[in-house]
Amino acid sequence: MRLGWAKTKYSISYCVKKTVYVNGKNTDIVVRRLGSEKQICEKYGVTDAKAWAKEQVRLMNEAEKEDAAKFNIELCAGTDLVMDEQRRFNGGYLFLQDVYYELGLHKICRAISGRHLFEYDLNNILSRLIYTRILYPSSKKSSFEESKRFIEQPSFELHDIYRALSVIAEESDYIQSRLFKNSTAIQKRNTQVIYYDCTNFYFEIDSAEDDKQFGKSKENRPLPIVGMGLFMDMEGIPISFSIYPGNRNEQMTMIPLEKKMLENFDMSKFVVCTDAGLSSATNRVFNSYDGEDGMRAYITTQPIKTLKEFLQEWCMADDGWTLNGDDSGKIYKISELDDEQDKDKIFYKIRWIKEEGIVHTDRGDKKQIIEQKLIVSYSIKYRNFMRHVREGQIERAIKMVESGEKTINKKKQNDPKRFIKTDHATSDGEIANLSVSYIDKSVIYDEEKYDGFYAVCTNLDDNVSSIVKANKRRWEIEECFRIMKTDFEASPVYLNRQDRILAHFITCFIALIVYRYVEKKLDNKYTIDQILPVLQEMDFMKYEGKGYQPVYTRTGLTDALHEAFGFCTSKQIVPVAKMRNIISLTKK
Repeated sequence: MRLGWAKTKYSISYCVKKTVYVNGKNTDIVVRRLGSEKQICEKYGVTDAKAWAKEQVRLMNEAEKEDAAKFNIELCAGTDLVMDEQRRFNGGYLFLQDVYYELGLHKICRAISGRHLFEYDLNNILSRLIYTRILYPSSKKSSFEESKRFIEQPSFELHDIYRALSVIAEESDYIQSRLFKNSTAIQKRNTQVIYYDCTNFYFEIDSAEDDKQFGKSKENRPLPIVGMGLFMDMEGIPISFSIYPGNRNEQMTMIPLEKKMLENFDMSKFVVCTDAGLSSATNRVFNSYDGEDGMRAYITTQPIKTLKEFLQEWCMADDGWTLNGDDSGKIYKISELDDEQDKDKIFYKIRWIKEEGIVHTDRGDKKQIIEQKLIVSYSIKYRNFMRHVREGQIERAIKMVESGEKTINKKKQNDPKRFIKTDHATSDGEIANLSVSYIDKSVIYDEEKYDGFYAVCTNLDDNVSSIVKANKRRWEIEECFRIMKTDFEASPVYLNRQDRILAHFITCFIALIVYRYVEKKLDNKYTIDQILPVLQEMDFMKYEGKGYQPVYTRTGLTDALHEAFGFCTSKQIVPVAKMRNIISLTKK
């Protein structure tokens, strides 16, 4: 390859040319266009565009020579392996590393290191904790051992990890705010609507202490838990999180984290979307603000069965329904809908309501009237789904009755036992020697009347379609929790000290952000169940002084990864220098 150029009246444009043999004659082709002198100087910050262009040609020729290099690898069946020599390494972490550095986490570590007196490499520790949390989730001790599987070996010892955890916890607010600002440099964050939800993580211990308290576990485990509140943007990327005691009311966790975001995240205008469990009057009032320094509003799920009786009747009335997207003004009746023709249609009705709520303030609790829009939708498809789910629960309840399984008085919303009623007395009112259990059809009838209906409350005056569309994305925050718990194995937590527990969840939080950006680079075409196994299995066999031989299967996903991240390892062998260049590329 050689340098080519074209002169114009005002400038010179450079390109990389190559002569190829086509149809019996030599032909010059342009391999890469480098740009005009002005473009090169402005884009790459150089003063001599021609010298820079020549250097690019040299680097491309070297790379081409490396790609064409052939290696003779001699193996002898009678020669023993070198004792304790590692020969197999994982390179899947390089894609995570590319995102890690793009998010500026190495700069965050550098800034933290400047404020603390320690000698270990915080960036090396934090990055390995994140890579192993995604690829090989385990304890901190196991993470240290697993990090030795990567092509780049750790530059720290196990005790350095535990020391670093305290520093990471101390800098939690700085890490979250700085990470958010860095991410906006990659791509503008879509925070017009932000989503908040809570979950909890359990500890396999017997007694409660610090934030580890007995509370309502999401997994129904009778163990101490800590709670996590998480904010997420409209792209499914986490914004910020907090950890709170497991016995605290989750409704009280949103405003403190929201205030922290308003102060440190340069966010002043957004709509908060939550489920019904987090829609307290205090939270609604706080997010009813429109001033010179910003605007806050809310969208929250509204259970119809908790509304006043006259509002329930209005919600489920047969008439008064409008078809979403139909501007004709036609009014529909539910009883006249066709199960097949109208199956995929969504009908809705709207009204403003006033609700009296208790608002918690620094001066005590006070009553306040909240005015909000109630939007109710009806869908035949949603009705059929609810009925299908209930039928399965009823079948399980029938099997419980037939098997004589004991029931409990406290029955949860989706527990099949809620359909089972047990009588402990005879028809004469006397105490019976035996209990009789049966399916309580009144519970089924009571639930059926709500099938197909879904309601939200909001103080927004936007059109219904945009509000409903925004609310539908709440499932993504539930997916965030599922990824942390299932794929990243964030629970159970095996740490004891409060600061180290917080640091554990910071690494899980960052790992989730890094993974989400990997998904985005792949245009969200692949799921976590497809991506993680491929990254975990992208191993290489190292031949000392020669290079790294891929031992993974090349697939459409590995090609998509290489195309998205701008480097390729799917060659018969990757020379040492080439692998060194790829590693450098992931750290730019």
